[in-house]
Amino acid sequence: MTKEEAQNGGDGMLIDDPEPQNAQVDAFPDGFNSNYLKVYYGRLFPHADMFKWMSYGNDGKHPACDQSYFGRREFSFTLDNDIYLRFQSFKSASELENGIKDKCPFKIDIGPVYSVDPSKRLAYAQSGDNIFTPVERELVFDIDISDYDDARYCCSGADVCLDCWPLMTIAVKVIDTALRDDFGFNHILWVYSGRRGVHCWVCDGKARRLNNEQRAAIADYFRLYKGNSNSKSKVSLLGPALHPFLVRSYVDVLRDFFEEKLLCSQQLLSDERYEKILDMIPDESITSELRGKWQDSRRPASGKDVNVVRWEQLKHLLQSGKQKAPGIRRCVEEIVFSFTYPRLDMEVSKHMNHLLKAPFCVHPKTGRVCVPINPAICDEFDPTNVPTLSKLMGEINTAGLQAESHTVWDRTSMGKSIRFFRESFLQPLLKSCKEEIEGSHSVKVQQSKNSLNW
Repeated sequence: MTKEEAQNGGDGMLIDDPEPQNAQVDAFPDGFNSNYLKVYYGRLFPHADMFKWMSYGNDGKHPACDQSYFGRREFSFTLDNDIYLRFQSFKSASELENGIKDKCPFKIDIGPVYSVDPSKRLAYAQSGDNIFTPVERELVFDIDISDYDDARYCCSGADVCLDCWPLMTIAVKVIDTALRDDFGFNHILWVYSGRRGVHCWVCDGKARRLNNEQRAAIADYFRLYKGNSNSKSKVSLLGPALHPFLVRSYVDVLRDFFEEKLLCSQQLLSDERYEKILDMIPDESITSELRGKWQDSRRPASGKDVNVVRWEQLKHLLQSGKQKAPGIRRCVEEIVFSFTYPRLDMEVSKHMNHLLKAPFCVHPKTGRVCVPINPAICDEFDPTNVPTLSKLMGEINTAGLQAESHTVWDRTSMGKSIRFFRESFLQPLLKSCKEEIEGSHSVKVQQSKNSLNW
């Protein structure tokens, strides 16, 4: 496929004039390109997998399958020049695929399943039947690195690097463990947002059927960060003892990450930055003693990083054997939580009708594909090394792929992500959905028999 063919959305393949692999890949400029997006939707986007996921087993032939289920799901397309097409709906996998290829949206958002076809909502409203309401929606979470600007110094805003991205990794670990261990959810999909954060989709049946009040209760379970740029105290650790969830998060994840990585990577106790942490300690005698030590001290003779040495001094003063109020002893934990605890966009999680960007979209600012993240090995995820539009175009061109569209992805850098999505998330989910549909049907059949016997 030549560069010109890609720009025209063509599927032609380059089979002569072989060039060095890197030269062909580099022929496609980095970043987002709407012409390359046509090729991506035509050759690589997993339309069928998305349909299977959003159908939750209702596309089968079992008598209990709800054939209208997928057609009541809202899709929202964002086109060029920020043109928004809300309340799109499709009845089948082919309709979904054709709709995406035809519109070539810069972004695809997924909304809830409504009581009626969302594209026909106005007709129902005109008839006087006020029945257009969301009835199912995945429990979702949205975490952005831009909300951590007071905890990082390497980047700000939407910018992210490998020094601050681990804050997202820690958020995945903490939230994923709680969702599984504390709430009993099993079918959880984590997705890179394509630029500055991560999205979480909790897809168990019991999660999809939560009402807004129940979603808000789960979101509040994770609420801890309460600060802003002007707040000295960023978290609220109330009560005589920490909640078991917070203890587990602190001991298993947050403490080691703060002390072994973040403290040094962000130079949190350097001469220019230690005042921010001292401001979090409510005892002026302790802050004065620490400030005096740090102002007079030179580079540690031991060769240790100055941030590590100062942190040990701070912990010793706050947690030493001297009689201190519980609030003082807890300062160490509050500092760690302030810098490392996940900062959720609560409103996204609380409401059923909130839209969230679909996996495998291409971010229009970066050209990066929103690929799934394996929470079991999230430490290995590198946001700077995910598939991009230009990279994928180069891979198709370099390999001279003559295969059918449904096999092309397996021979590009998309292969690993789609295989993970299918094998680790989609297949177990659909197995569970099938069992749930069959079980619900069996109960109804038995109830009907009992009624007849009565």
